[in-house]
Amino acid sequence: QVRLVESGGGSVQPGGSLRLSCAASTSLVSINAINVMGWYRQAPGKERELVATITNGGRTNYADSVKDRFTISRDYAKTKTVYLQMNSLKPEDTAVYYCHARTMYDYWGQGTQVTVSS
Repeated sequence: QVRLVESGGGSVQPGGSLRLSCAASTSLVSINAINVMGWYRQAPGKERELVATITNGGRTNYADSVKDRFTISRDYAKTKTVYLQMNSLKPEDTAVYYCHARTMYDYWGQGTQVTVSS
């Protein structure tokens, strides 16, 4: 079982920045079983979509809509924590952002709201 704890959402004006964090809380065995972590988002009335992922090897993948604006990074020194630095935010980035981790199974965080509005 993997528990994902997210933080860092909020409201910001267009052009602003936010940083999301997600820490995986579980046993050491399960921590090492995580091979991919990432962020997805779901806007009202839309399906959940991939934002960015990062593998244990450091390979990253981004949705075209966020490339060059968002950066995913990780800190695996003590726990498995991933960050999503979001710059140049647009109103269309407004959504609930979910942290995701994959072992043999998929795990999801509770979601954090990001609102971009003037």
